Amino acid sequence: MTQERYILLTGGAGYIGSHINQLLNHMGYRTLVYDNLVNGHRDFARWGHFIEGDLFDTEKLKRLFHDYPVGVVMHLAAFAYVHESVLNPRKYYTNNVAGTLNLLGAMVDAQIPYLIFSSTCATYGVLEKVPVDEGHPQNPINPYGDSKLMVERIIREYKRVYGLKAAVLRYFNAAGADPQGAIGERHRPETHLIPLLLDAVSGKIPHFQINGDDYPTPDGTCVRDFIHVVDIAQAHIQAMQYLEAGGDERIFNLSNQSGYSIREVIAAVEQIAGKTVPVKILPRRPGDPPVLIGQSDKARRVLQWVPRYEDLATIIETAWQWYLKDNQATGA
Repeated sequence: MTQERYILLTGGAGYIGSHINQLLNHMGYRTLVYDNLVNGHRDFARWGHFIEGDLFDTEKLKRLFHDYPVGVVMHLAAFAYVHESVLNPRKYYTNNVAGTLNLLGAMVDAQIPYLIFSSTCATYGVLEKVPVDEGHPQNPINPYGDSKLMVERIIREYKRVYGLKAAVLRYFNAAGADPQGAIGERHRPETHLIPLLLDAVSGKIPHFQINGDDYPTPDGTCVRDFIHVVDIAQAHIQAMQYLEAGGDERIFNLSNQSGYSIREVIAAVEQIAGKTVPVKILPRRPGDPPVLIGQSDKARRVLQWVPRYEDLATIIETAWQWYLKDNQATGA
């Protein structure tokens, strides 16, 4: 059914959205990419049909659903920088919550049945147990995680009242790039761990900043669970197919179920790049939990999702090859 209709990807010109869009098109689906290009890149939206638009342009959303037979919405249009959300919560609540309400309103009016929502492990906050499953208490410690939790609650009510069929995917740390090198991770300014390490090891920035080396972890640095972006993309498609087949499970963690400290990631980058990463130790940042490791048994069991790129070295290798290619192309 979906292959006869369009799949709409809000934020589809961004890092994760572009990889989903690429995979959907390779599988024969028709896609619409709806992105305001604030953080997305026009050259990342080379598959499907691109519409430059904003979630606050409600008339444009209405026309889109009128003009195109959309069967599924994959909603990835959000601001997603934890530290920025602490400094500017208004930006995050306005865009991530109010913008989503505009989208959901247009979906309900147009009777679009299916939603796949890009959520985050940041909704859990400081973990009471590791690894964390979907039933763990949600106590976010930054406005980014709080804004995503608000949307999860809104989706629950839209399911109850309006019959919206939705799957919520809580990502852990997205990383890596398309193994064929067509697209990858590109942020301006860059804030994500692995690209910043690649900037530092390449000499593009003077050093990598470790924000806190006194956490209650084995080496004092934060521990994170890295999941390859292509595996995240595959999970979106399997969640869509699951909903269309009548599935009713609502929330899934997407994780590799193993954690690496910042220092361990640094060592892996140095091994792959063959150079030393210059490092500077700074104090902790507000909003950063010490450990985030997920348990994704539910997605593996219910969605039949099997991550292909679980090894940290493989994830970093794809990121490194994309980094070299992209920086050569852009002259950055």
